[in-house]
Amino acid sequence: MRSLLPVAATIAALCMTLGLQAQTLPPPEMVSLDKLGLMSTFPPTDAQRVDLSNSYKYPQLRWVMQHVRELNPTHNIRRGNTAISNLQVASKPIGAFAFDDDKGNKTTVDDWFKNSYSDAVVVLHKGKIVYERYENQMKPSTPHLLFSVTKSFTGLMAAQLAHDGKIDPNALVTQYVPELAGSAWGDMKVREVMDMTGAVRFREVYTDPTTEIFGYSWASGLLPKPPGYQGKTNVYDFLKTLQKEGEHGSGFTYRTVHSEVLGWIVSRVTNKHWADLMSESIWQKLGMEEDAHVIVDSVGTPLQGAGLNATARDLARFGEMLRRGGEFNGQRIFAKAVLDDTFVKGGDPEKFKAGGMPFRPGYSYRNQWWMLHNADGAYEASGIHGQMIHINPKAEMVVVKLASHPVAGAGFTHPMTLRAWAALAKAVQQ
Repeated sequence: MRSLLPVAATIAALCMTLGLQAQTLPPPEMVSLDKLGLMSTFPPTDAQRVDLSNSYKYPQLRWVMQHVRELNPTHNIRRGNTAISNLQVASKPIGAFAFDDDKGNKTTVDDWFKNSYSDAVVVLHKGKIVYERYENQMKPSTPHLLFSVTKSFTGLMAAQLAHDGKIDPNALVTQYVPELAGSAWGDMKVREVMDMTGAVRFREVYTDPTTEIFGYSWASGLLPKPPGYQGKTNVYDFLKTLQKEGEHGSGFTYRTVHSEVLGWIVSRVTNKHWADLMSESIWQKLGMEEDAHVIVDSVGTPLQGAGLNATARDLARFGEMLRRGGEFNGQRIFAKAVLDDTFVKGGDPEKFKAGGMPFRPGYSYRNQWWMLHNADGAYEASGIHGQMIHINPKAEMVVVKLASHPVAGAGFTHPMTLRAWAALAKAVQQ
């Protein structure tokens, strides 16, 4: 059984959530899974059922975020037999920390957690858990769909391979994937893929089925194909159909398909499935508690731009490794030069402005990560509906936030998110 969740975004859900932005959002407690009772009886009643007919809708989406494996084909990311790396707990009363919200009213970290429809938050300070909270039936062992946080894993693996001399960022994409010669990537450099400055016609208009996001979703199998469908039936064949629009390198354009191409390059040069490389190079070395998994298409292609599912604690381990400069659990995972190039150097803030994201002022994008360029040197991975890994080096803080917000796009929530990051940075240092 396949979900209606597309990779770049939940198409029908986004159509609905565009309307929600101008309306009053449902109270979080009224759309909690405990309240809704979705899929809770054996068998579920018609009112409780989540299946192909409603999995894209809200609030059913809240259940889907924690149960992707019951709806989609996936490839496992094994943690292996490595001993679990310990995360010490040193709890602080951070939940009661008060700060001004984006409307000038007083709020608290606990209120922010609830009002942002969060399912899990883990905050590390100097490597110790100082705040951890789960709601909406989430548990420490529950994997959660991460959407575009997936891109940041793909980007760092590619950057490490470049550091190791296995990928030349200045080479044309076709040096590694000649199958893309007739597409937008035919004259595009790998670096332009890594930083999403390549020009490709890929429109994400969720009310227009003639735009490319629909073709992608049909090809990946994440939307049912319409009657008489004659298009592509897997991700890589779909990528070959996309054409150039504009000039490569002129500005940042956020497109999920760049991550799919980058993942194709990673698999081509390593001769390994993306999920197996994740297991060998990250999951096993970090001593994760749980396996992760990634959604795959009809021929097993992993959705390297939005298909990863993992637990909050394991993501915290990943974030702490980055904060420590690439070392964790007694092993070096990424070269420090790779992390410095990504997070210290960052991307070009001027090129970033072309992406049309004024809610991320001063940001840049490099190796599929978002750099804030603030005084704390913060950077983050981000996915729709509220998925975040935020690292603040100056505050020695890592925050993992997993959510199922009714509104998909970050533009609706990001002003408040920035205030929450600043509040947490103050709270952990008290």
